[in-house]
Amino acid sequence: MKAAVTPVRRQVQLCIGKAGLPVGSLVYVRQGRRENSAVAYDESWLANPERFNVSADLQLALGYQTHKAASPHDSVFHGAIADTAPDAWGRRVIARDHARRRKDDPRLPALTELDYLLAVDDFSRVGALRLRDPDGAWHRTAAAGRRSTPPSIELERVFQASRAVERGEETAEDLRYLQGKGTSLGGMRPKCTMVDEDGWLAIGKFPSVGDTRSVTRGEVLALKLAAQAGIAAAPARIVQLGGVGGDVPVAVIRRFDRDGADGRIPYQSAATLLQAAREEDRSYTEIADAIRTHGHAPTQDVRQLWRRLVFNLLITNVDDHLQNHGFLHVERGLWRLAPAFDINPFPDKERESKTWLSEQDGPITDVQMLLERAAYFALDRDQALAALAEVHAAVSSWRQWAISTEVGLESAELDDFAPAFEHEQTKAVAALLR
Repeated sequence: MKAAVTPVRRQVQLCIGKAGLPVGSLVYVRQGRRENSAVAYDESWLANPERFNVSADLQLALGYQTHKAASPHDSVFHGAIADTAPDAWGRRVIARDHARRRKDDPRLPALTELDYLLAVDDFSRVGALRLRDPDGAWHRTAAAGRRSTPPSIELERVFQASRAVERGEETAEDLRYLQGKGTSLGGMRPKCTMVDEDGWLAIGKFPSVGDTRSVTRGEVLALKLAAQAGIAAAPARIVQLGGVGGDVPVAVIRRFDRDGADGRIPYQSAATLLQAAREEDRSYTEIADAIRTHGHAPTQDVRQLWRRLVFNLLITNVDDHLQNHGFLHVERGLWRLAPAFDINPFPDKERESKTWLSEQDGPITDVQMLLERAAYFALDRDQALAALAEVHAAVSSWRQWAISTEVGLESAELDDFAPAFEHEQTKAVAALLR
């Protein structure tokens, strides 16, 4: 006869912003393999004239609102809370560290989803939501005298520890060093959060052991071209590491969920705004609808979204799932499209978007589809062609940008990227614009 499983129940305080204003309570429950969570807004938050709904899948109302994962690939937390959890790389570091500690102490319980959520460093947690214990301690706070978010001068040390994890050769010291440095804006690739030379919070993305081209330079190239194409994009640059391992280009990408006074800006992903499960096919027309409902400047943002769709097609950025689009809170529950991030040229992939254009159209595969749907994004034919011309001009300059000092690709490396930028769709756009 199996012994009864003791349920796990933990409660943390949900707070917001630099001041840590209380918003509500988060309760996590695990019974065997079943996990769920619930959030209850504080009366003080509901009475605050500055209040707003921090996650689209919550209601501004009293009482606990429960949430269960829609599938094994979805979070047990409400969307905006899940948006702050570690990404696949962060989870890998946390799990490796826990496995190592469990060897020394087999009584250590298995990690829960709440453990992963609370392992993120409070200083660098995405957006404005923060988690605090009943005793007032923030999750996760670096021990006295130890700074969890490293300045740029420590990038070499972080890179070496990350490379050791990728190779399965990490030490306990490597894992201790990486703990809390993960970020939720990204995927499996090695990275860290960091404080840049100008004091801004940033993400440092490292080359991976399996790379066959300079992926980090490719991402910086894409972000530079996006800005040139009239797209609000996260500022990015290459930092060259010259220590052990030689020429290591790190992509340093400035975080957009902070302001100049270290204030925290509320954030939610497009997945959260649409309340979308990961296994669902959702569309850009649905994002446009959500922008019209929740947007601070809806016409500007739906036009900007269309411009990004053209850009993604022309640079073959096909990793455009809903976690790679975000929104920043402005005021009174109104949101703006966040700067573009996680955009990469994929020269070895089919030119087909992960997110559909509409339920009728399916994935984006050609520019004609986008032109036919331009009106849905508040653009008439002339406006759409003008935006198309600006994006095409920017993408056509990719070779000059690639070998510029800001990106730093060698001429010999351009052939690796050429299929992402030079293809039948760039020719089709050129023909349209004649």
